[in-house]
Amino acid sequence: MQVYGLVGNPVGHSASPPMHEAAYEATGVDARYVTFEPERSAIADAIAGADALGVAGLNVTIPFKRDVLELVDPDPLAERIGAVNTIDFGTGKPNGYNTDAAGVTRAFEHHGVELDGADAVVVGAGGAGRAAAFALADAGSTVHIANRTAAKAEELASVVPGATGGGLETLERVGDADVLVNATSVGMEAPTETPVPAAHLHADLAVLDAVYTPLETRLLREAADAGAVTVDGAWMLLLQGVEAFELWTGLDAPVDVMNEALRAHLSND
Repeated sequence: MQVYGLVGNPVGHSASPPMHEAAYEATGVDARYVTFEPERSAIADAIAGADALGVAGLNVTIPFKRDVLELVDPDPLAERIGAVNTIDFGTGKPNGYNTDAAGVTRAFEHHGVELDGADAVVVGAGGAGRAAAFALADAGSTVHIANRTAAKAEELASVVPGATGGGLETLERVGDADVLVNATSVGMEAPTETPVPAAHLHADLAVLDAVYTPLETRLLREAADAGAVTVDGAWMLLLQGVEAFELWTGLDAPVDVMNEALRAHLSND
């Protein structure tokens, strides 16, 4: 039996285990998906221990996505993004990938959104924002990053091809954009909050909110009211998981099965 899992802190309420275990059952893969919650100071020992114990693969979440970069052999995309969220324990040094980027592009593609030539605004310059900015730029979009701390947005923009960055006052650019990604946690702990004023939203916009609890955030409700295409955060979570499953197993992921298991879990949370 293969062991896969998620390393982070905290991980107690993760929706990844039911999604991945549904995929194993559907494809006949003899595997389990478990969670690991080391202290931040112990992440290097945790990765070495997983490798020594024969763990086949790990997803990586907050606060370890940047910490593990130096503990693995990152692929070019993960190295550019500066964060790893998927580890494959092969021969030699573990290989690191960033499937969050694929989660962004595949979520938009699933909803029929054309990214090549689009004007995109990413809100947030943290780990999810970095993945979204690189993913959109690589897909052919022109990217603007808006962040509470303008310097952090400008720093990220300096390494994303063709990107610009600024403070939250630059959110007015959403009014002329084709694509919007909320890569912050705004709307999660306080569901009445939104990262983007409703006045900037419009019918020619496609909006992805990385927040998936709740599935319908204020941002998505107001975007739908404006006539925009809306993509909830479960799609990004699902499709980064699909990418990880395919990297680990070499099989086509049972996307519908994984989506059903994920949404059933979230609806009962």
